[in-house]
Amino acid sequence: MGKKNKKSKKNKLPRLGLLYLDHVLRFFDKSNFRGWPDKIETVVYHWGNDKQRFIEEVKRKKIDVLIGNIPATAYETFRDIARALPHVRFVPSLDAQFANKSKENVTRFCWKYDIPVPKTYIYYDWEKAKKFIETTEYPKIVKRSYGASNYGGYYVHKVDSPKEALELFKTKKYHPVYMQDFVPMEADVRVMLIGHKPVCAFWRRPPEGEWLTNTSQGGSMDYQNVPKELLDLAVKVSKAANAEYWACDIAVGEDGKYRILECATAFAAFPYIRDWIGQYLMWKFSNGRFPLPNVPLYNWEELGKMDSSVLRTLRYITFGRYTPSYDGAFFLDNKTKQTEEGEVYLHELDKLYPMLNTEERDYEEWPSELWNFQDNYGKTVFKVPAKKNPSFKKSKKKKKSK
Repeated sequence: MGKKNKKSKKNKLPRLGLLYLDHVLRFFDKSNFRGWPDKIETVVYHWGNDKQRFIEEVKRKKIDVLIGNIPATAYETFRDIARALPHVRFVPSLDAQFANKSKENVTRFCWKYDIPVPKTYIYYDWEKAKKFIETTEYPKIVKRSYGASNYGGYYVHKVDSPKEALELFKTKKYHPVYMQDFVPMEADVRVMLIGHKPVCAFWRRPPEGEWLTNTSQGGSMDYQNVPKELLDLAVKVSKAANAEYWACDIAVGEDGKYRILECATAFAAFPYIRDWIGQYLMWKFSNGRFPLPNVPLYNWEELGKMDSSVLRTLRYITFGRYTPSYDGAFFLDNKTKQTEEGEVYLHELDKLYPMLNTEERDYEEWPSELWNFQDNYGKTVFKVPAKKNPSFKKSKKKKKSK
């Protein structure tokens, strides 16, 4: 009897909960977890002074895993909530969602992991920012670092002079001052990943004579021939974030270099991609009781031939695995991709990009006490008299010893 109880506990599935917030679009619903045998709970955060009520509801429903993206304006609140619920696993973790909060956080994440980004300048002190604006070279890119979503590129601006930059900050009131060197681009590529494996990628190209690639600003998009080397960069970034699902916008510069523009766990995705994420999470939290989704590399080239109005309605897409046979050999063995190492068969290339589990971590990589500059800048800064400075004391001791 004791052995049976141990076995049943080992095979017991965690209780899943879906995290929703009032006035925020829902990324997941229960249909994305088709086949999960147990009830999936839902909890809704109502903003305002709702933190304690939300914590109590999660406890009452005995949720083990809470799944959902947290918008920038609620990120710090959910840092507190996660600390109050140490036995609840947030997916993606608050560390994985660090980049969701602001452009500044994206930059600091990339700086830490030596990920290429356009050269970036961040100022919280207006006098220092003003001095920089008046003396730096132009053109520059100005972005709103923190706030509501930036769909469409409406909070990204190109400035060509100090006067233009100062006028922009006076009008927009952006804080902090966040500026980047302007990098002439041929295009950028959005890459979506699940378990560090690329599952969708597409080019976004600016209209002729323009620089913004957003389709809402007249940019075009297509799914063909995304370079393997660009996918490799996206995988590196996803692994650094330790994210179950992830998206990167990667600039393809006229100089041939790749640079990260944006990265986050919050992104727009067709329903069938959200189904794949749900299937991946079911595999992750069932110790393999449910299978991983099989998502072949470059599947997007074929799916992307369909109109987007059709893609928005597709659900539960599955692919068979490659098995060498006469028919398979005729179709797949002749599919190749050109890489820097030469021509590679598509099914061989797919093996280089397995869908992986994320690392289990019991620490905070980006604690707010150190990294929440938006709320904390200047509050803990104080002037230290020279005589209390450690280097001053060391130099004094050296003089005495002489």
